[in-house]
Amino acid sequence: MKIRFYNARILTMHKDSDVFWGELHTEEDRITYVGEGSDQAPSDIAFDREIDCEGNLLMPGFKNAHTHSAMTFLRSHADDLPLQAWLNEQVFPYEAKLTGDDISTLTELAILEYLTSGITSIMEMYLTPEPIAKVCQERGMRCVQVGGVNNFSQSIEDVERWYKTLNGVSPLTSFCLGFHAEYTCSPELLERLAAFADENSAPVFTHCAETASERESCVSRYGMSPVKFIASKGLWKHGGAGYHMVHVTPEDMDIIEQYGVGVVTNPASNLKLASGIAPIRGYLERGIPVAIGTDGPASNNALDMFREMFLTTALAKIKESDASVVPAAEVLKMATSSGAHVMRIPDADVLAPGKLADVILLDLHEPNMQPIHNIVSNIVYSGSKSNVMLTMIGGQILYDTLEGRGVFHVGKDPEEIYRRSQEITDRICGK
Repeated sequence: MKIRFYNARILTMHKDSDVFWGELHTEEDRITYVGEGSDQAPSDIAFDREIDCEGNLLMPGFKNAHTHSAMTFLRSHADDLPLQAWLNEQVFPYEAKLTGDDISTLTELAILEYLTSGITSIMEMYLTPEPIAKVCQERGMRCVQVGGVNNFSQSIEDVERWYKTLNGVSPLTSFCLGFHAEYTCSPELLERLAAFADENSAPVFTHCAETASERESCVSRYGMSPVKFIASKGLWKHGGAGYHMVHVTPEDMDIIEQYGVGVVTNPASNLKLASGIAPIRGYLERGIPVAIGTDGPASNNALDMFREMFLTTALAKIKESDASVVPAAEVLKMATSSGAHVMRIPDADVLAPGKLADVILLDLHEPNMQPIHNIVSNIVYSGSKSNVMLTMIGGQILYDTLEGRGVFHVGKDPEEIYRRSQEITDRICGK
């Protein structure tokens, strides 16, 4: 299918690029043209659809670089607890009751929310990768899954199998190596994962340095921080990323920089669980790539990248007592192009011919986006989900408000997803 977007403001997210007026063309799952345009379509192309953007903004979709989508069933259930009590009392016992079908439906619910927030790619860590890959393919969501090896459920054999069978199946889905966290894995387990990662020159992803108590307990067990311990096991020999990365030292940052490890910050989750504020300025000053994730809907509770972007910059300013640090342009880069590279989907980083057609249209004709002094600042400091007019993934429009109300094009009735999700929640939570 060939689609033409015209009469648009365009933000490509290329380095140092400015917003300009023009048009963008897509064919199948790729962008074929970004540049100057006019009211008249090119005479040599037969478009299947033409969309007048009416001066609104086209830009790359947001990359949610860390989430646990199916935890939608715990939204507003597991609240107001510190991390370990939250996990052991309100998360793990309930997750144990989930079936693969449950996880598929609950993931579908999250996908609808991602689309309304302009999120076109997610990096998912959860219990059953096969049904998650299937449902993301069916609903059109781009999903990079990450293994969650731990002492209790996902084994090395599981992750090795998923790595071999879930890659190369669909252009929408892929699978990376990962483990839940240092504190849920034995050293022997991590050594086996590191060996498999080295055999395949593969990056490894994990929760890391999320809380002060996590750091203290790791130092007590092994005489070193979580960052240093993970690196000592060879897990980051080929890079990867750490989720949260709140409680780190200058030595930890040296290690992160040395191994080319990315950082995925999750500000709303870190605030809600009172985990702390990540040292974003320190990472950026060292050239460490930083992406943004919502974390799961049990610890956030929203899957809203606009809120995450605002919190990323605002918390950095508070932490450093400096209003100039982590400016809006840097945060938008984290949420788009940097996120794509941390997630290992470089073809989704910017708007350019040959890149993936993962595009969003933001409504600038709303009070919160007026007047227009600086569109990038407006997106980060005053933007909201209400500004998302259209979300396209792989050349398919999956959500739009072009007719005045939000409509999903995911091949399934949203009301059926809501109904089934509530049934699952009531059954598992005993209501």
